[in-house]
Amino acid sequence: MLTKKKLLTTIVLAIGIVILLNIIGDRFFTRLDFTEDRIYSLSDATLNILDSLTEPVTITAYFSEDLPPNVAKVREDFRDMLVEYNNRSGGMVVYDFINPNKDQKTETEAQQNGIRPVMINVRERDQMKQQRAYLGAIVQMGDQKEVIPFIQPGAAIEYELSSNIKKIAIKDKPKVGFMLGNGEPILSSMQQLTSILSVTHDVRTFSLSDTSGVPADMNTIAIVAPKDSIPENYFKYLDDFLARGGRVFVALNRVDGNLQSLAGEAVSTGMGKWLAKYGIEVGKDFVIDAHCSSIMVRQQQGFFQINTPVKFPYVPIATNFADHPITKGLEEVLFPYVSSVKYTGADSTVNVTDLVFSSDRSAIKTLPVYFDIQKNWRASDFTDSRVPLAVALEGNFNGAKTKMVVIGDGDFAVNGEGQKAQQLQPDNISLFVNSIDWLSDDTGLNELRTKGVTSRPLDSQLEDGTKTLIRYMNFLLPIFLVIGYGLFRFRINKAIRNKLASIDYE
Repeated sequence: MLTKKKLLTTIVLAIGIVILLNIIGDRFFTRLDFTEDRIYSLSDATLNILDSLTEPVTITAYFSEDLPPNVAKVREDFRDMLVEYNNRSGGMVVYDFINPNKDQKTETEAQQNGIRPVMINVRERDQMKQQRAYLGAIVQMGDQKEVIPFIQPGAAIEYELSSNIKKIAIKDKPKVGFMLGNGEPILSSMQQLTSILSVTHDVRTFSLSDTSGVPADMNTIAIVAPKDSIPENYFKYLDDFLARGGRVFVALNRVDGNLQSLAGEAVSTGMGKWLAKYGIEVGKDFVIDAHCSSIMVRQQQGFFQINTPVKFPYVPIATNFADHPITKGLEEVLFPYVSSVKYTGADSTVNVTDLVFSSDRSAIKTLPVYFDIQKNWRASDFTDSRVPLAVALEGNFNGAKTKMVVIGDGDFAVNGEGQKAQQLQPDNISLFVNSIDWLSDDTGLNELRTKGVTSRPLDSQLEDGTKTLIRYMNFLLPIFLVIGYGLFRFRINKAIRNKLASIDYE
């Protein structure tokens, strides 16, 4: 029989257990992570960075309070991450949270430190109003400082923190050289790429026209979209670079599209012939894909001409990737006018990995090619499946162990210059940067760059009825499982009670 004393004892014990668990949780922070990409678990790369710290790192987080739940979660996730960084670093990472909205002085301080405010919608007393919110941080080590001006909800928080810590903690960054002088894009036309790559690498340019070869202090070079014919003696310099163990990244245009003449054109640089010597064939062709981007086409609508988006299979969106450090975590990469890439060599000592593939509904078009913008594309136009668009090689080249990455499109990571500059998809940049990391044997941050909360909408090819069924299943199935489990427990408990009731204790 439950007496008043037993009830009071039970309540006191329950309260004591809750308090004890809170104390333990505050001192020994841990959590279970069941997410697909382990976004709430520190990676080996981060642990290595924290273990190598020789000076304390101070992180000042400027986060507004009283935010909507979806935005406030960013603050909660960021704080949890900092708690783990503090614990795993043995106190070498310390942090402080400041609410810039509390007074004008604090807000001015946040803005002077490079934290930019964003306007968000907040509902208050059944009215919608806009509030200025801060979601940024300052990472400091000694006199060095890096700014995270804004943390996007769902972004890769661990990458933001670890990359900025590494940027101020690293002493000697590995050099990566971009070859110029043969019509290649300059660094200022690859703004997104260079801003991310410079975090962990010393980005330089070089030209083979004013040197006797690749500079001796460079172990990794990038050859991106040359347009002019490359002199024959330059390839001898590249052979010598491979012979000393140098690593090479090549993003090559063998063809290009001209929307003015509505025709495909060949691009002759000599790089295709040089790559073929090492068993790498970049086709003089266009890979078309039913899963593609759109281009804007001017069409007549009555008395007006308007720009209308039209699907253009010559600009594939790749979503099929190999299981490799370079492509880990990638979702989709857009390739404007990409060619097929394959390894045709017979050297069994070379380890070859096809990195990126077209979809199951694709095809290869060899020159001559003419663009029909208004064409009604059918399933019969796509006769190929999973055409390789990029390849990674590791093995002996010219007697030295080295690595090479070749991609059949030179423009996938080029923003352009001036008013023609375009914002690129993050995975376009990640593919390039991950390739350089892998070539440089600095793959630690690869998995973090694409580690975030990813939106995966339903396939647009699905029928409306199938989409509706999936949505209702996602909503109702968990509810039915909980109800079913409850009914199961109820039946079990009822059976036990009936069994106990039927026992004769006489």
